[in-house]
Amino acid sequence: MKLTHSGLALAAFVGLVELASCKTVKFNVDLTWEDGKVAGNTRKAIWTNGQIPGPTLRVKQGDDVEFLVNNSMPFTTAIHFHGIYQQGTPWSDGVPGISQAPIEPGDAFLYKWKAEEYGTYIYHSHMRAQLDDGLYGAIYVEPADSVERPFSLMTTDQTELQALMEAEKKTQPVVLSDWRMFTSEEILQIQEESGFSSYCASSILFNGKGSVICPGQDRIDSLTRSGEIQALGNAKMSDMGCMPPTATRYARYDFDLTKIPKGYFEGCVPAQGPNQVFNVDASKKYVSYDVMSMAGSSSLVFSIDHHPMIIYAVDGRYVEPSSVEAINVPAGSRYSVMLKLDQPAGSYTVRAANKYANQIINGTATLTYSNQGSSSTTYINELGTIATRGVTILDDSTLVPFPREAPAAEANKTFILNIAQMSTSYGWMLGGANYPMELEDIEVPALFNTSTIPTENMISTLNDTWVDLIINVTTSGQPQHPIHKHSNKFYVIGQGSTAWTYSSVAEAMQKIPGNFNLETPQMRDTYQTPPSLGAPSWMALRYHVVNPGPFFMHCHIQMHHSGGLAMAIMDGIDAWPEVPVEYELPVMPKH
Repeated sequence: MKLTHSGLALAAFVGLVELASCKTVKFNVDLTWEDGKVAGNTRKAIWTNGQIPGPTLRVKQGDDVEFLVNNSMPFTTAIHFHGIYQQGTPWSDGVPGISQAPIEPGDAFLYKWKAEEYGTYIYHSHMRAQLDDGLYGAIYVEPADSVERPFSLMTTDQTELQALMEAEKKTQPVVLSDWRMFTSEEILQIQEESGFSSYCASSILFNGKGSVICPGQDRIDSLTRSGEIQALGNAKMSDMGCMPPTATRYARYDFDLTKIPKGYFEGCVPAQGPNQVFNVDASKKYVSYDVMSMAGSSSLVFSIDHHPMIIYAVDGRYVEPSSVEAINVPAGSRYSVMLKLDQPAGSYTVRAANKYANQIINGTATLTYSNQGSSSTTYINELGTIATRGVTILDDSTLVPFPREAPAAEANKTFILNIAQMSTSYGWMLGGANYPMELEDIEVPALFNTSTIPTENMISTLNDTWVDLIINVTTSGQPQHPIHKHSNKFYVIGQGSTAWTYSSVAEAMQKIPGNFNLETPQMRDTYQTPPSLGAPSWMALRYHVVNPGPFFMHCHIQMHHSGGLAMAIMDGIDAWPEVPVEYELPVMPKH
């Protein structure tokens, strides 16, 4: 719902507060574009009520949410509620060109949706590459009392169960992200002028806090993996730990190194920023954290020294508890973890390290019981790989939903969506076509006219049908792509690190049945494609069309998304929703 300053008395309110009863919860956010210091350096960024990340939005399952966005910035924007179903409210999904027109400078937009599902979610910009400028924040939907928790699978002791329940109720976000010296628009311009894609960061942040760490060339050389050494040839990883634009890797692209400024992939300058400290009270027995990633170019491995983590929910849905020492947290994914507070009083290092070959970069925070010092076991190193014998990094494929739930045995429709790189180093396609950023600015979004999206950039489904999406990584050597689907979750029913040569899952299951799981598949809204180091790879996602409307699917690596690795999904085209009057376009375009 578009609003203007003249008709909006509350738009200037800069606190994120609950204004009403538990039935309708209202939040106001004011977005500003101004200089501020992050990781010890000052640059322009997007501040949500004066902070990065934005304030946490906490509601109860079943609440109606009204989220008012006041755009005090000099450019357009839109906000997406990552993982929220938007059941019956597709006009509040926040994708410009799909479900709304962008929010103009000086205007405001009121998003309305129901917190149907419990769990951890994220709100973030869905305009151009603004996510890399700091527009994101956590959402926590507290489960209704009637929802069964999985904690009884951990213990039958009533005191322990009560402690687990209390910890979950007070769960806190750990928002992992990476940060750059350049604004997102500067990066898009550097990519275009130099021909060199952006895949490096300056810092790894915990809840917006961190520093620029320059480990030195000797340390970077010692950490460089064999695969990177082979790709580098006679070159080295840069002093930022970044893979340089070597001739062999960029031979088929036109690029001009003279157009690349310092700090883009080389030119590390250390800077001291604040350290995130997580204070815990051992008398509570447990503490819960919602670990989520809003990284733009990194796939982060997360651990807390000397504290195994019990994974009890992923992407906002309970799973059967699983104990590990470290977890991979791809961009857009969320892991709810329980820590048992049974270690000696002291401070323990919290670590996040990039596992992609693009860059050797990591960051740290601190978990503190008290001011006492303490020695501890390090689970992962700067590469996100195991540092201590016996350490287990979570294998997502082993997760089992709680309660267990199975999809339909067969799909009504199959879409094979190829992922490939285009003729530029920063251009991508999904399903055979590049999704241009210009589609964010179309005069009539798809909600009002589905034909405004080119046919090569969309797929359509029928309501109450089951759909298979085969995400097919067509060439070896691509990074793992964290694919996010808007609206309802999908089942991850299969994956493989070979070429996809089948017409359907049914055909594939006859040939490679061991690659599929239709009994206890994960339920996700963001999932990473399998590695494709030596061969192509694929994954099979199945979902039930139950929410008619225009939605979106894309890679959550920010420059892959803005580079075109995206697709519109017109779900339930035969049962298209009627748009409420308050969400109709204020002015229809002139012809």
